[in-house]
Amino acid sequence: MAFFRSNRSRLPYRPNVGVLLLSAYNLIWVGERIDIPGAWQMPQGGINQGETIEQAFYREAYEEVGLVRDKLHILRVCRKPWRYDFPDHVMNRVPNNQYRGQEQYWVAARLLGTDTDINTMATDDPEFGNWRWMTPMQMLERIVPFKRHTYEKVLAEFTDILGTD
Repeated sequence: MAFFRSNRSRLPYRPNVGVLLLSAYNLIWVGERIDIPGAWQMPQGGINQGETIEQAFYREAYEEVGLVRDKLHILRVCRKPWRYDFPDHVMNRVPNNQYRGQEQYWVAARLLGTDTDINTMATDDPEFGNWRWMTPMQMLERIVPFKRHTYEKVLAEFTDILGTD
């Protein structure tokens, strides 16, 4: 069943955590989705019922990047969540989609380990096949267009951490 704008306004936003993972050189970890070649994004995922933002962050960092807690240092959690609506092709990709988009809390964190600690195949359901460290500008040029505006907000929120003014 295809969703139309009239149906969307009645749907809630999915509680979500985003992971702004930084290298020692303030480069950003970005992965290419296995299911959509050419679709690059930062790790993100739903916040489960009863889970804190930090708990969801650590779970998603493991599920999508293969990083355990002691390889990560949380620098800061964003002040407020940001929302974005799914475009039609995303809405219609998931049967019985219950959400109109995502409400994301972003967490900036530093990798305490090395690249060899990263394992995108750590779980039975990997999301990313390829990954790269990118500058903020490279990341904005590569990510899927419907997330660009949110990613610009994330970069602005963490400008002091990224060292970009």
